[in-house]
Amino acid sequence: MKSSKFTESQIIKALKENENGKTAEQISRELGINKATFYNWRK
Repeated sequence: MKSSKFTESQIIKALKENENGKTAEQISRELGINKATFYNWRK
């Protein structure tokens, strides 16, 4: 299985930013990921 290039703490930080009002599109653009990847992290 391929390992993630993002650490668990980076993922948690991105999810908290989303809870605080930042859109998934903004976060995914900053991290250079697909929006689908971000939504998978939320699961």
